[in-house]
Amino acid sequence: LTSNWLRAAEAPDVIRYYESTGAIDSRLLDRAIEQFKYPCALQGAGFFTFADQTEVNIAFASAGRFQMKHKIPLLDFVDSGFPKLGIERQVASNLVIAMIKQAWLSFCRERGFVEYHYSNAVGFHASATQVRTGQRIPWGRQGDRRSSMLRNVAKGHIWQFGVTAMPYFWPFWHLKLKARVLFSLDNNTPAGLDIDDSKKLHRLRRITCKGWRNKQWHSRMLAFLELLSGDSANIRLALAQDAELMIEAAPMLFASPVSTVLPDVLDSEEEEADVSTLGRPDNDDEADE
Repeated sequence: LTSNWLRAAEAPDVIRYYESTGAIDSRLLDRAIEQFKYPCALQGAGFFTFADQTEVNIAFASAGRFQMKHKIPLLDFVDSGFPKLGIERQVASNLVIAMIKQAWLSFCRERGFVEYHYSNAVGFHASATQVRTGQRIPWGRQGDRRSSMLRNVAKGHIWQFGVTAMPYFWPFWHLKLKARVLFSLDNNTPAGLDIDDSKKLHRLRRITCKGWRNKQWHSRMLAFLELLSGDSANIRLALAQDAELMIEAAPMLFASPVSTVLPDVLDSEEEEADVSTLGRPDNDDEADE
């Protein structure tokens, strides 16, 4: 079975904690952290970052002088916290998760994905500049290549497939992906007209996607990962100039001790009779190449 987990292949060895060597203006520090292109987190009288001393000297020069006080093994920090600064395990874990999320946001924004803020998370979706409406994105291994759509028109609206990524450390470091579908009004332009009504977006997801079966969701997820990673086998989330979290672009596979008959291999008399349940197979189903 193909999961929605992307395993972390490599992570930085250490995380660094810096404090100022003199008086600083907190507003200037806040601004420097906001303008810093890599994840950074205020903590107590200083801040955490994966950047080395040279990078910090350059990036934070406008806010003051900062000296590295602690270089902490990253796995120890996540698993045990850092008692010297009064940081408990859960606080440390949440801090690193927030930094990974920040790196993910930067990665997707730089590549031009459509960003949408859902009620409790941010989703990124295939954009009109990346994928044409109705275009199929190839995915799969050599000799077993298939293709799926990430954007298409249905019922007067353009749907755009995307994901939300959530970092987890248990049972091992990974990103868990949640499928998302965003809609715009089809006004004969590539991107369509944005819809600001969250209730309408929810109704459109229920109506348009109700016929998508697991096979279609699975295919679109793999096509999206192809778009996300390009020609690389990994997704590299920048944490500093010389530090990154490397995520495998291929979802993890699991073996299930039980199984069920899939809808697309049932006998014809057992197949769903209502054609609306099947979605729009001429447009939506995956295609073999």
